[in-house]
Amino acid sequence: MGLENKVAMVTGAASGIGEAIAKALAADGALVAVCDIDKDLGGAVAGELDGATFVEVDVTSGDAVVSGVDTITRNLGPIDILVNCAGTDIVKPFVETDEELWSWLIDLNLMGVLRCTKAVLPSMIERGAGRLVNIASDAGRVGSSGEGAYSGAKGGVIAFTKTVAREVARHNITANSVCPGPTETPPLKKTVADGGEKYIQAMTRAIPMRRLGQPADVAAAVAFFASEGAGYITGQTLSVSGGMSMC
Repeated sequence: MGLENKVAMVTGAASGIGEAIAKALAADGALVAVCDIDKDLGGAVAGELDGATFVEVDVTSGDAVVSGVDTITRNLGPIDILVNCAGTDIVKPFVETDEELWSWLIDLNLMGVLRCTKAVLPSMIERGAGRLVNIASDAGRVGSSGEGAYSGAKGGVIAFTKTVAREVARHNITANSVCPGPTETPPLKKTVADGGEKYIQAMTRAIPMRRLGQPADVAAAVAFFASEGAGYITGQTLSVSGGMSMC
């Protein structure tokens, strides 16, 4: 989609959806910074992609984020595309959770998005161009049993994205959210391994297309939002859920 020589920073890119996004953007010509805390997996992903580099970034640390952005800018150039994908969840009834878990989930899934966005926006504003794509979740749009704090954090990502979209539109910067439904990623596979196979089967039956999403399904939506073809689209929330959410 015409991303030749555009510099893309993708967080959480060592596996799952983030890995698929990094590969999709690289296939479209972008120079991708594969950002993650997992050096081995992240380095392996970067090694598969032309013009890519691995940068260790812990999105729960403001200093680490700023350092990572500086490294990317020095090695690849100013960041044109930011994809905030780093995040995870622990599925558990809300009454069985505590403040320590809430704080961790919100710090990773919401505050990490704020930190990375704050770090890259000044340069985008100065250059008068940029693409922000945040990976939220349908759990943040319609709620999801067993995902209270996570749903709240992802709802915050959606609202934050719309606010930033309004603030930076005049600088030719777009900001959009992509909301995956149930997607076959390492955390979901772990749910099966931990005895949650019936839970996964029930989710699959609830999806009109009768299959779980694949990371590549989400990556295709991100690649579109990052492209020149989406230059007049901002502040939008796109579900990639096989029809599970239609509101």
